[in-house]
Amino acid sequence: MSGLAASGAFNKPGCGYSVALSSIVSEFNLEIMTPTVDISSKILTQVNINRPALQLAGFFDYFDADRLQIIGMVEHTYLQKLSIEARQENLRRIFKRGIPAIIHCRKLSVFPEMLDYAQEYDVPILTTEATTTDFVADLIGWMKTQLAPRITMHGCLLDIYGVGTLITGDSGVGKSETALELIKRGHRFIADDAVEVRRVSSTTLVGSCPPNIRYFLELRGIGIIDILKMFGVQSIKPTQSIDLIINLELWDQSRTYDRLGQVEEFTEILGNSVSSHSIPIRPGRSLAIICESAAINHRQKKMGYNAADALTERVMNLVAGGEYEHM
Repeated sequence: MSGLAASGAFNKPGCGYSVALSSIVSEFNLEIMTPTVDISSKILTQVNINRPALQLAGFFDYFDADRLQIIGMVEHTYLQKLSIEARQENLRRIFKRGIPAIIHCRKLSVFPEMLDYAQEYDVPILTTEATTTDFVADLIGWMKTQLAPRITMHGCLLDIYGVGTLITGDSGVGKSETALELIKRGHRFIADDAVEVRRVSSTTLVGSCPPNIRYFLELRGIGIIDILKMFGVQSIKPTQSIDLIINLELWDQSRTYDRLGQVEEFTEILGNSVSSHSIPIRPGRSLAIICESAAINHRQKKMGYNAADALTERVMNLVAGGEYEHM
């Protein structure tokens, strides 16, 4: 392992992750309606949220008390129509379950009994001006990223023409040197040496860099360089989806390398398959240009054009027309 990541432990997939309630308050600019309730120790481990409409009516089967509870217009209107005694009883049954917090959307008013139960059961009450639908969508998307399964991989991650490209290979093979050349050519740098990969969905992997080594790159013989300071903010990016993997390896004359690209290779990361290429290294090969070409070719395939298939079709048409024999 190289020097940048040598001091940090690599995360393993399957580990449990959590996010602090205070981070949610800060991220979504929530107003705290219960300042005497301490939120510093409150953590969330569930991506999903709950709108307690059925629970307010007394139905608690399959109720997950670890989820954030969201009060929207429907729930608020229902509570408003109840008698004070019925509202108190219904709310108490929810608060006593040990829920992490309640968030009111649309800046809806908080019933006095809710504030009383918040103090009694140590449950924060928060509010936001956002509509319920918008807030829930944004919150779940953010939580998926924060609580996503993750693993730290050895490599360099760059944005090459909009394609998140993870360059891998053995130590000393030239990953950082290739990354530096790509940065000089105008592409954006995300991480070197330790790339934290998160699985945010069944089709999407997002890579970032641990905060302690963010935007630093290690060059053997020179040492650590600061990409942000040397090349400016236009050369860096905090996160990037991982769309393509380029594995650099020393040229092996005994091995047969694919020359047409008709066979698709994939690498599995956290259960997701990522398109990949194995690039042999030998003197005279410009790895930066090869990486650029691989990224462009990947974009073409995503847009429905495959150069290898186009060449095969052209040759087949020539053979069918009898032209190939006379070329």
